[in-house]
Amino acid sequence: MQPTDTMIFWAAATAVYLLAGVIKGVVGLGLPTVSMGLLALWMSPAQAAALLIVPSLVTNIWQTGPRATFMPVLKRIGGMQVGVVAGTLGGALWLGVPAGAWATVALGVALIVYAVWGLTGRQLHVTDAQARWVGPLVGIVTGLVTAVTGVFAVPAVPYLQALGFQRDSLIQAMGISFTTSTVILAIGLAGNGGYPMSVIGGSVAMLAPAIGGMVLGTWLRKRLSVAVFRRCFLIGLALLGLYMAVRAAGA
Repeated sequence: MQPTDTMIFWAAATAVYLLAGVIKGVVGLGLPTVSMGLLALWMSPAQAAALLIVPSLVTNIWQTGPRATFMPVLKRIGGMQVGVVAGTLGGALWLGVPAGAWATVALGVALIVYAVWGLTGRQLHVTDAQARWVGPLVGIVTGLVTAVTGVFAVPAVPYLQALGFQRDSLIQAMGISFTTSTVILAIGLAGNGGYPMSVIGGSVAMLAPAIGGMVLGTWLRKRLSVAVFRRCFLIGLALLGLYMAVRAAGA
């Protein structure tokens, strides 16, 4: 690759991670989807995945803050996290590496249906009493889905929204759940081929624009009304589901 081409390559990748970080900062999810989708326009999936490793994990951990509210949020979703660990490890051992385009299409459609239903004004509600048994079940299903598809959002995100968190607490809860899923999936699948560590330096380099975008997105989120944030959140879910379904159907 010529020096000029190299500069263009990294400038474009930086712009992608800045945009993906902004989206994650506003709605709390979407960094892997946006970055993989755009990077795949000019690089191989393996290269794109290699760049994703560090920004995805660190931004998920970043999203678990602030510390002051971490434990109260974790307490409400603790049962779900236990289920995520069990479901992901069990699914990884039982099913192996993420696979199955049909499953990803189904998940994408489920996200679209849920988002459209939410945009009509309806919303699911789970009480704290119900969460004691619903949470672990949702976690197990989320873990199994993660093992099959590599996607953490279903049914975790609709469940977390149904708990009635305020917007910042919802973002934090998703950060905790996504971090758990990322770490446990990596552990569960460590023996199934590994990661392309030879390009880990590039992944570290993409951390700065991803975090910069998240900071900007968080700033924007705090200036949105609750109604506008909820609309952005549901539209983001619908777009995520659409991308998942279309990409998997064309695979």
